[in-house]
Amino acid sequence: MQSIPHLKKYFATALSLLMLLVFSVSVMAQPTQRDSRKSPRRSSPQSFKRAPAPQHKVFVDSRFHHNRSYPVRGQYYRQLPRDHRMVYHRNTRYYWHDGVWYRPHGGRYIVVVPPVGMIVPALPLTYTTVWIHGVPYYYANEIYYTRTPGGYAIVEPPQEEVSETAPENLDAVDDRIFIYPRQGQSQEQQEYDRYECHQWAVEQTNYDPTRPPSGLSQNQIMQKRSDYQEEMINCLDHRGYTVK
Repeated sequence: MQSIPHLKKYFATALSLLMLLVFSVSVMAQPTQRDSRKSPRRSSPQSFKRAPAPQHKVFVDSRFHHNRSYPVRGQYYRQLPRDHRMVYHRNTRYYWHDGVWYRPHGGRYIVVVPPVGMIVPALPLTYTTVWIHGVPYYYANEIYYTRTPGGYAIVEPPQEEVSETAPENLDAVDDRIFIYPRQGQSQEQQEYDRYECHQWAVEQTNYDPTRPPSGLSQNQIMQKRSDYQEEMINCLDHRGYTVK
């Protein structure tokens, strides 16, 4: 009968050890449970996909068999094309590239129609030559250009009949004139002087090559054009340019 108290003592000791083991396991499991209740990890910024670049609309300019694609005006671009050029006109900055014109707007660049009367140093890479009263005009992207001392002036769309056939006396209308700054004038100053001299020549001759006249014969137009160029050359020479 004495073995019964010893048995009870052993049983109590085993029960205590079992309870201690259960308590230890529960304590070790708590961090894991707390970790499982944490909010899910946020995705890193690199895991987000960027929105695709906007698709710009284009149109095909088929007038005069030009057949070139250009972006529709009014659209915005974040960056300008490579090899673009800059032109100042009445204190406003314009950019152009292969017949397309841009103007800064809100940190981006909007496709625009260039203003009539702006003088640019060169034509687009691709253009179509048309003739009005025997005078050559150059067409690209619904814009007409005409030759003027120091470059090409943007003109209003002609109201007269336009011919795609060159006149027989083609040499008679070869009036290319080049100007060279004698005093190291900047590009911005050259563009300003060209426009000012253009305005002066128009006032002196009552002939504006950017607005093709109507109701005049070819000989009258050629004479007025010659008078305009003479006044333009005199003005540029007075402002420090060599004209050839």
